[in-house]
Amino acid sequence: MMKKIKGLIAAPFTPMHEDGKINELAIADYYNFLKANGVVGAFLNGSTGEGVSLTNEERKHTAEQWAAQAKKDSNPITLINLVGGTSYQESIHLALHSQEVGMDAIAVIAPFYFKPGSAEQLAEFVMKVGAAVPDLPVYFYHIPVLTGVDIPMIELVKALHGKMPNFAGVKYTHEDFMDYLSCLHFADGQYDMLWGRDENLLAALALGAEGGVGSTYNYAMPLYTKLIDDYKKGDIVSARQLQQQSIDMIRLLGKYGGIGTGKAFMRYVGIECGQFRSPIKPMTEGAYDSFVKDVDALGMSELFSKSE
Repeated sequence: MMKKIKGLIAAPFTPMHEDGKINELAIADYYNFLKANGVVGAFLNGSTGEGVSLTNEERKHTAEQWAAQAKKDSNPITLINLVGGTSYQESIHLALHSQEVGMDAIAVIAPFYFKPGSAEQLAEFVMKVGAAVPDLPVYFYHIPVLTGVDIPMIELVKALHGKMPNFAGVKYTHEDFMDYLSCLHFADGQYDMLWGRDENLLAALALGAEGGVGSTYNYAMPLYTKLIDDYKKGDIVSARQLQQQSIDMIRLLGKYGGIGTGKAFMRYVGIECGQFRSPIKPMTEGAYDSFVKDVDALGMSELFSKSE
């Protein structure tokens, strides 16, 4: 059985210059910022990291920069790199590179143009990638709201069980708690089920989640650290209040344009990540000023991550 990840993993934004090129120099400070605020890992080149908007060379270079920081660290955080896309051949190429530079694990996403119609077809795609890096743990990244592939994960887990030795588990970014719990219980809890909806973390903890991946862990780790601590202590009332504060914070993403608002939150806590790439609309300075007022009005400054 592979070692399961316990704790929260941030899905980092990809820092960019004003011209849209990746700001490599910012990654060292970003790595140290995340570690100082208590994350146990980083999920690279995912939705938050704009992986699908980057070229393969950019995704490789980003992975190299994060790996370089981990190699300098005597107690590094866990690095998972998303290598999936619409081509399993390109995914294999990125998987081999991930292994070469020292990633701890990789993740594969469902092909979202020619979509698999069954768990067996999806499993075949995942196994083609996993077979290329047999010594590297492979997660499946389930996010049907973006891929359009809504195959129950219990069916995928069953299709991979016993056929793919390096299948580690699922990054589960969906709201089907019935399916999630079935995956947690399958094969005596063999697989690592990383919860991927920050706004529903408390509910996932109640089902048995021990690890999670999310974008808001970039800038609000103190909130989630306290939420988890209060839950473990049995202070459910406080944990519920903290989850509501998380929801209030996350609702600002929708108010100011969705995923691109995340980099505004990073700017708010002192880490400049630049803008998102087209077609995601950048936030204007005027909108940012209004955004700051709304964040301040939440009254939760002590629950945001701190920048040195």
